Amino acid sequence: MMANTTKTTKLLTGTQVPELEVKTLDGKLWQLSEQRPQNFTLIIFYRGWFCPICQTYLAELERLLEDFTKLGVDAIAISGDSQADAQKSMSEWVIKNLTIGYEASIDLFRSWGLYISKGAFEKEPPLFCEPGFFLVKPDGTLSYAAVNSAPFGRPPISDMLSAIDFILQKNYPVRGTD
Repeated sequence: MMANTTKTTKLLTGTQVPELEVKTLDGKLWQLSEQRPQNFTLIIFYRGWFCPICQTYLAELERLLEDFTKLGVDAIAISGDSQADAQKSMSEWVIKNLTIGYEASIDLFRSWGLYISKGAFEKEPPLFCEPGFFLVKPDGTLSYAAVNSAPFGRPPISDMLSAIDFILQKNYPVRGTD
């Protein structure tokens, strides 16, 4: 079996993240470079509407979204889903306030260091990203990254909320820079 030679980038904390543009269900083009959060932009890449674990994860984020906002964190969840499938996620998962981005490309996922999987079950698309959780500072540098090779083992949303509060209270430095 031949190895996949397509280049995936490993993002380093403390460095600039790649540009990120994605269509959102509110009819806008969301651009990371135009975001002006008080403290962080939270970017969650999720597998897609077919993933029940993503549903639970994003529902938890939706439930705690106001708490993230109080900490100066703006959030977006992004997948490679079509607009129709992203809309299904929003309506079936009862997502009302979280910004949902869709039609992100496999190349975009690779530029963010995400794992790519081939569809193995009926509802899965031919290719999709595995989960990623990124905190980006207002200057565009990466503060924190968690990348998963499967839908399991993601950073718990409530734990990350507490971690962000700790980071802000203690002026905690970016780790993993070397």
